[in-house]
Amino acid sequence: MAGIKTNAMRLLDSQKVLYHVFTYDSKDGKNDGVSVAEKIKKDPGVVFKTLVAQGSTRNLFVFIIQVEDELDLKKAAKASGEKKIEMLPVKDLQKHTGYIRGGCSPLGMKKQYPTIIDLKAETLEQMIVSAGKIGFQVELAPKDLQSLTHAVFADVRK
Repeated sequence: MAGIKTNAMRLLDSQKVLYHVFTYDSKDGKNDGVSVAEKIKKDPGVVFKTLVAQGSTRNLFVFIIQVEDELDLKKAAKASGEKKIEMLPVKDLQKHTGYIRGGCSPLGMKKQYPTIIDLKAETLEQMIVSAGKIGFQVELAPKDLQSLTHAVFADVRK
């Protein structure tokens, strides 16, 4: 697995952002965020998942929340300025982002969507998100992720 570069890693390299790559074995099929945190031996509080949702205006939004948390759709709608938000169907994820479920990174998507990072990340020195491929995670500073994705911080978890 060494030497593999994902779109997310290429973006980080091109912007000269410091990051660390974690790899894990995904053959057991346990690729949910909590299992990934265990596999890379990190507190789930610093591991985040990337969720893509669609607003009532049909615009897409990216939400980044801790792996143990659940997205609050009402808070997400308020944070995105939408009347209503619903999760993008998994079958549409790759078409819009270029990524598959379990390997969706907020970095290096086909198109840059409005991005909201949960407030919990703002106080962390480092956070971990998908590197854009199952089996790969990247650790970086929340401010770097915010800068690269033009994200805002907001309370969007239940």
